[in-house]
Amino acid sequence: MKRLTTSILLILMAVAVWGQETVFQTFKDTRVINSHSVETLKAGRMDIRISHRFGDIAGTAGGWQTFYGLENASDIMIGAEYGFSDNLMMGINRTKGAGPLKQNVHGFLKFRLITQEYEGNQPFSLAFLALGSGSTMPKSEIEGVLNFFEKSAHRFSYHLQVIMARQFSERFSFQLSGGWTYRNIVPSNDQNDLVSVGAATRFQLTKSIGIIVDANFPLSELRTTENGYYPAVGVGFEWETGGGHVFQLNVTNATGIAETDYIPYTQSNWADGQYRLGFTISRLFTL
Repeated sequence: MKRLTTSILLILMAVAVWGQETVFQTFKDTRVINSHSVETLKAGRMDIRISHRFGDIAGTAGGWQTFYGLENASDIMIGAEYGFSDNLMMGINRTKGAGPLKQNVHGFLKFRLITQEYEGNQPFSLAFLALGSGSTMPKSEIEGVLNFFEKSAHRFSYHLQVIMARQFSERFSFQLSGGWTYRNIVPSNDQNDLVSVGAATRFQLTKSIGIIVDANFPLSELRTTENGYYPAVGVGFEWETGGGHVFQLNVTNATGIAETDYIPYTQSNWADGQYRLGFTISRLFTL
């Protein structure tokens, strides 16, 4: 009897420790606008994604002459992502590219280490992102340009990021991140390493519609407004529709879509009308 009582107590303790209800959908999607969110795909789910960034809405490159940027495309992304478990996903995608290195293929791995609990010892969620980018653009015959590619390694860039988020209520979530970007080839007056910080938030208006905002700030004396560089800031709406569709409409000054593109190369200024319309279509499948 004593052994039975002890066994029951141990089971109840295990349920108390492991049975805490975790927060569901701190963010609706695995992305905010420019940034990855803390979310990962569920096990066995595949996400086919298409993202598009148009040209400047206003400013000297926008307006009626380009139909407010809709006749131009600063970047396009097509990719597929898969959840190996509820906390581990990977993906591969191709982007047109908006920086000096174009025709890029990106592969990434994202692992959620901690999931926030409604009532428990975990007040936040924590995820880790590792991304690698490779340019497939043709080798230039002109020495001194970035795509001269004297070495094959010069085609590659990398990004590591830690993401921490908390859902404060069913309507409001907030996220902070810290990242490190490394480019194997940069101009002579630039640096290979680049540290950045980011923030993002979601405010849910209805069950299916939310407002999302994110911003990413490179921390470098070379990445200042005096040198023509600006933080990548975006604001948008997202709709979660039936059948596994997520549609996002956003406006951002970032021209590139991937972290190895928009973090080091954003030179568009909101104040000069250099912001653009973008959208993302996400379709989930169960495999």
